[in-house]
Amino acid sequence: MSDRIFAGIWLLLCIGGLFVAWQIHSEYSYEPVGPRPFPLGIVGLMLLCSLAMLLRHPDTVEWPPRRILQRLLTMVIVLLMYAWGFEWLGFPVATALLTIVIGMLFNATLPAAGIAGVVMGILLWYAFDRLLDVTLPLGAWFN
Repeated sequence: MSDRIFAGIWLLLCIGGLFVAWQIHSEYSYEPVGPRPFPLGIVGLMLLCSLAMLLRHPDTVEWPPRRILQRLLTMVIVLLMYAWGFEWLGFPVATALLTIVIGMLFNATLPAAGIAGVVMGILLWYAFDRLLDVTLPLGAWFN
C-alpha cells in the first residue's frame, strides 16, 4: 500500500511539473526546439513510471528493523548538516566529517574512517578546484 501512496503523490507532483515545464521559454532562440522538450520529456517519463507503479500488483512491504531505520535517519541528519555547514566549514572539512560519519555507519573503524575522510576531503577538493576548475569554498578556517 505504501508504494501506491508514493506513486499517487509522485503522479501529482509530475502533473505539477508538467505545468511548470510547459511554461519554460527562452528570450532568444539558440536551438530549433528551445529549452522546453528536455524537462517535459523527463517529467513525462517520471509520470509514466508513477502510473506503472499505481497499476501494477503491489508487493508485500516489510519495513526494515529499527536499527537500520535509525542508521537511515542518522544519515539524513548528517547530510542535512553537511548542506548547512558546507560554506562555513568549507568543502574539505565538511566532506571529511561526512565521510567519517558515513564510514562509521557502515561499521568502519574510527582510524579507517578518519583516514578515508581526510583523504576524500583533500583529494576531492583538489580534483574539483584545481583539475576541473570548479570553485569550492575553503570555509572560515582557511580564508
